[in-house]
Amino acid sequence: MSHASLRIIRDEHAALSSMLRSMLMMLDRGPGSEAETFFDVLRAMLFYIDEFPERQHHPKESDLLFPKVVRAAPETMATVERLEREHMSGELAVRELQHKLIAWELLGEPRRAAFEAAARKYVTYYLEHMRLEESVILPAAEKGLNAADWHELDAAFGLNRDPLTGRYPLDAAYDRLFTRIVMKTPAPIGLGASGT
Repeated sequence: MSHASLRIIRDEHAALSSMLRSMLMMLDRGPGSEAETFFDVLRAMLFYIDEFPERQHHPKESDLLFPKVVRAAPETMATVERLEREHMSGELAVRELQHKLIAWELLGEPRRAAFEAAARKYVTYYLEHMRLEESVILPAAEKGLNAADWHELDAAFGLNRDPLTGRYPLDAAYDRLFTRIVMKTPAPIGLGASGT
């Protein structure tokens, strides 16, 4: 049986994974002659991570999904503890990346290496974080949660409206942000030119 909350979690992970990989593609290409667009898109991406995964997705996993999974499958406790530590440090990590990006943009090339190293480390960490959730937590949830658990999870995650998943209309308040990301970012997430 498929549950709406699992589909939403996987859709949000897929959208974020694509965006993180696009960020690496952009770093590989560098700002080139389009520095303004390059920095604008990276700022928008980092703001998106802070605004959606950190403030909508993670709290529901931490407050609802993880406790239910640990109750149903106590053997997942060590994994949940690790994921919780990562959730708790996630907001600070993305803010530090935002700072390093602004430093590179405003202070120039001497700050590039620090941002690139931190961004690559962050992407690796985040992709592993989502892989762990999908390979340990979600299967344990599918196996062990009951109908009442699923009802609560489906209702809570059903309130998420992450437009990068392609399933929801764009909220007018975020129109400019998502236009920047989607129209200026190279594939796989965006429609921008092959070079930035």
